[in-house]
Amino acid sequence: MTEVHKEEFGTALGPVERWILRSASVSVEIISLGCVIKSIKTADRSGQSADIVLGFDDIEGYFSNPRYFGAVVGRVANRISKGCFVIDEKEYKLAINNGPNALHGGLKGFDKAVWSTEAVDNGVKLSHSSPDGDEGYPGNLKVSVTYTLEKSTLSVLYHAQTDHTTPINLTNHSYFNLAGEGTPDIYDHEVTISAESYLPVDDTVIPTGEVKPVEKTPFDLRKPVILGSRLKELSGPGFDHNFCLYLPGEPPLERKCARVVHPGTGRVLEVSTTQPGVQFYTSNFLDGSVKGKGGAAYSKHSAFCLETQNWPNAVNQSL
Repeated sequence: MTEVHKEEFGTALGPVERWILRSASVSVEIISLGCVIKSIKTADRSGQSADIVLGFDDIEGYFSNPRYFGAVVGRVANRISKGCFVIDEKEYKLAINNGPNALHGGLKGFDKAVWSTEAVDNGVKLSHSSPDGDEGYPGNLKVSVTYTLEKSTLSVLYHAQTDHTTPINLTNHSYFNLAGEGTPDIYDHEVTISAESYLPVDDTVIPTGEVKPVEKTPFDLRKPVILGSRLKELSGPGFDHNFCLYLPGEPPLERKCARVVHPGTGRVLEVSTTQPGVQFYTSNFLDGSVKGKGGAAYSKHSAFCLETQNWPNAVNQSL
């Protein structure tokens, strides 16, 4: 049985709540600002507990949260090329906030909203309404995210309903370090991603349109690899790529997509999803300027993200 309780965390355009979900092996904190996973605490093989996600100690850090620590991002996670798309012969233009592209829902995306909350069995349901024209997107949208904790499994259920055709691509942007947040790097983590193909990107991190087999490339993570040595084989700053879990037209069945092991502590993270892709990101743009929990300076390659989602820029690309 999971213990669930809430408490006040602060104020941002209204009260912000912190919900604590606690099982025998895992404790998770969720805050209503940004639908953020604030902490995940679990023990190592010797019984020592640590928080394995990056973030901030108090609410002030989450007001800006420039790297989206733990947040639900939307309406559209990831990048939309040149911040525009066409639906029903009408062009929609979005804020440009990542080079020449739109990223993670805009200047005031879902990560900046205070969500309403309600208790559910073993967890909490958070809800948000996005009006027609919000950040340039068409249609009134109602969205909910439900977090439930059962034993050592944290489940995230997304639901969205709109009155107009609109792109939607929700994900959670938690940054993990299985050695404990604040540990300088993730080079000793062992990573497996069950994907036969990935999406190559251009110099603005927009997919080129090619679906490329991972075989005989540094993107072949189908068998466990030590992350530090594999990062050295990449030509760019690190991984920030969509791994294709199934192709368009295939049934959206839940499947295991990734497994990460930290040999030093024995902690293991396994990810399952119904989504067609997972964006594997190795915190290439953290540079030590963001101070997190306990004053830790979060630097490049100090965490990884496994963002289950639709393929990036899908509204502008088709196969």
